[in-house]
Amino acid sequence: MSRIGRIIETPDCVAEGAAWLANHEPRFAQALALTGPLPLRRKPDGFAELLSAIVSQQVSVASAAAIWGRMQDAGLTTPQAITAATDDDLRGAGLSRQKMKYARALAGEGIDFNALRDMADAEIMKTLTKVSGIGIWTAEIYAMFSLGRADVFAPGDLALQESARILFDLPERPKERALRQMAEDWSPWRSVAARALWAYYRVAKDREGIR
Repeated sequence: MSRIGRIIETPDCVAEGAAWLANHEPRFAQALALTGPLPLRRKPDGFAELLSAIVSQQVSVASAAAIWGRMQDAGLTTPQAITAATDDDLRGAGLSRQKMKYARALAGEGIDFNALRDMADAEIMKTLTKVSGIGIWTAEIYAMFSLGRADVFAPGDLALQESARILFDLPERPKERALRQMAEDWSPWRSVAARALWAYYRVAKDREGIR
């Protein structure tokens, strides 16, 4: 287990990480006092989860849900189904030409999703980002929530950047590289730090809206 670190399986795991962060960094203690208990946010792993992430890129939450619902209804959630599908099948479900390309690339990659569970974080990133249409953010989110990795962060996420700016009283929103450096200090619970920042983002934005 040392090769892959802690796996977040239950709300107790998240609570343990949150307690560590609050003890380690007073700003997290302040944030957690406002957010309350953090969500587990575990998701299934496998082909369908990554395909759903591709479907969700650059569209609204509502549009992504509608398209994914049509793909599920049509049975287009396995590598075999995507490979066998025609352009008309995929277009009918709502995929753009670019997302058809990405879906087929994922289906053709032959990823061993069971093997990902035992890979080191860096290996997971390398394996997933080889696929056209999957960038580092998608790979990090998959590792966090589908594989339960406790020490993965997604510094390219704009909400995390903005939340860090507010919580740490920074002069501007930190860029991806700067936030990745900041997050090193939150190891070995960077995934819980991400949950805390996302939760704090909602609290902070609600407060800004009231002013």
